[in-house]
Amino acid sequence: MSGRLFVVATPIGNLDDLSPRALETLREVKVIACEDTRHTRVLLDKFGVATSTVSLPAFAEGQRAGAILDRLLNGDDVALVTDAGTPAISDPGEKLVSEAVAAGVTVVPIPGPAAIIAALSAGGLPTGRFHFLGFLPRQQSEARAMIDEVRQLSATLVLYESPRRLGDTLRLLAEMLGNRRAVVARELTKLHEELVRGPLDDLVSRYADAEVLGEVVVLIEGRTGDTRWSEGEVKSAIERGLAEGERLKSLTTELSKRSGWPAQELYRIGLSLKTTGSHS
Repeated sequence: MSGRLFVVATPIGNLDDLSPRALETLREVKVIACEDTRHTRVLLDKFGVATSTVSLPAFAEGQRAGAILDRLLNGDDVALVTDAGTPAISDPGEKLVSEAVAAGVTVVPIPGPAAIIAALSAGGLPTGRFHFLGFLPRQQSEARAMIDEVRQLSATLVLYESPRRLGDTLRLLAEMLGNRRAVVARELTKLHEELVRGPLDDLVSRYADAEVLGEVVVLIEGRTGDTRWSEGEVKSAIERGLAEGERLKSLTTELSKRSGWPAQELYRIGLSLKTTGSHS
């Protein structure tokens, strides 16, 4: 008889958020599969858990999942954890869970902390429906394609971002989505927890040159009934595009799809901006 795979959510900052059920599971399984054994050992030592661990980092999950699956099929109960939050949600574990399900192994969720839910619950934006993007692709063309795919959704958009990329990502979101309401949630459940709320343009200014520390969740308001950008938003988007070296004709054609403005009118505004010396 095969063992069971327990998908165990662990704290995203405050170690006291570990649930009693999660703690009991970590003590009773045969082995714990960790994103980083050294990181998880800090948690285990705090609660006196002596269970052995094996490493399952994101970069090697494909190579190492098979050995863990073999242990499950040989009858070992295994707990799956990541450095913080719920495994397999923009974190290692998705492949192992998929392979376990395919092999007929019982997979048991042990729910708990998740940064996306913490941010949504305290962010102040609509939570009835939301769309989780994970991390945007590093290639800007791919990131633009992903944002374009969801820009018409009325659901709140949620994404993770690294501190060093936050400023660039906020600029891209403002350019493509307009000046929507947004929230930057940082260091959730930790000592320096911070939720900054405001229009995207304000957040772009705040984080343009800021040194940001800690993990970041970004929430963006979904599309509202008013889909036409203001003239200020249009000018800002054109100026940003021209500054990045885009050709005016292709830029205004693309912006017309998102702004609610005719491409011809956008082109006229772009020419006016060039004439006044904003861009050569």
